[in-house]
Amino acid sequence: MPYPSPPRSPSGPRRRTLLASAAGAALLVGCSSGPENSEDSTGTASGTPSLTERTRARAARDSEGLIERYDAVLAAHPGLAELVGPLRAEAVRHAEAFGGGRRASAGASPSGSPSVPGSPSPSGSPSAAVPPNEKEALTELAAAERALADQRATALLDVPGELARLLASVAAAGAAHAFLLTEGAK
Repeated sequence: MPYPSPPRSPSGPRRRTLLASAAGAALLVGCSSGPENSEDSTGTASGTPSLTERTRARAARDSEGLIERYDAVLAAHPGLAELVGPLRAEAVRHAEAFGGGRRASAGASPSGSPSVPGSPSPSGSPSAAVPPNEKEALTELAAAERALADQRATALLDVPGELARLLASVAAAGAAHAFLLTEGAK
């Protein structure tokens, strides 16, 4: 009697994989912080920003750039507001957690969603062109989220304690956003 073939699993990462990656990153962070990083975290005698300050500023700028991409997609495809709006609101909170986001959150209502669905960011027109197809726009947003999550996961290895934990958390959230956007594009 032949055995039935196993069910085909969906493409892309599973929820367990995303959670395991986040947990692994958190464990890695706990092992990587220590006194050897204290020199970089306090800055140098010449007054240049420390590695921690530079990393935090870059993470804030990266989140603000991602917010602009979300705003561009919302402006081009207002029908995606239900899916994209909450993810944009999370990106605003990430920028604020890194010390940025003042400019990006100016276009948001108290609930965290854009005040006018599809309104462009206060900084002007976004730099990236948005594909005319909604699925392609979501795919590009997912790729941007994924790339930024990977960049942050790499950067957390070079910074101490709290910032490394914040980078790990935001990288995990970015990976989850990429997954949700990918699923939304199907």
